[in-house]
Amino acid sequence: MAEKLPFFSALQWRHSYKGLYSKIDTVHLLMPETYMNLSGDSIYEGASFFKIPPERILIVHDELELPLGQGGLKFSGGLGGHNGLRSMKSCFNTPDFWRLRIGIGRPDHEDIAGWVLSDFTSEEKPLLEQTLLVCAEALGRVLSQGPESLPPEWYKKKILVEK
Repeated sequence: MAEKLPFFSALQWRHSYKGLYSKIDTVHLLMPETYMNLSGDSIYEGASFFKIPPERILIVHDELELPLGQGGLKFSGGLGGHNGLRSMKSCFNTPDFWRLRIGIGRPDHEDIAGWVLSDFTSEEKPLLEQTLLVCAEALGRVLSQGPESLPPEWYKKKILVEK
């Protein structure tokens, strides 16, 4: 997958702000290395240092409410029980930040934690790779041209990757 996203592997990453940090032009990238339910701490630390307000932050996250193969862009709103988003809201005192949601689907059992921490099946992996590539393309567009550059169907709606 990394070979299909050469810009990502070309980045110079360093440990900072409780995560891995890199920068492309004026865009700051941070992959928290905290537990998911503390990821807001990492993002808050980096955003505070660079004086980035929450409405200028884009979180890329998994989304139980979207099936695998779907993604979408959303500003603000509910947290859907996502501990990372809950941490963000707690640290910034607002839910007003952007989210690039990547569907993983909801399991047909009650073990949500086991579901989100489990590997994808060999049957799911090709669709996952295709989904990540489509979402990475959207992410690149958002980072270079702003969220308004995406077609309206990306907003709060679901983009289905062709199977």
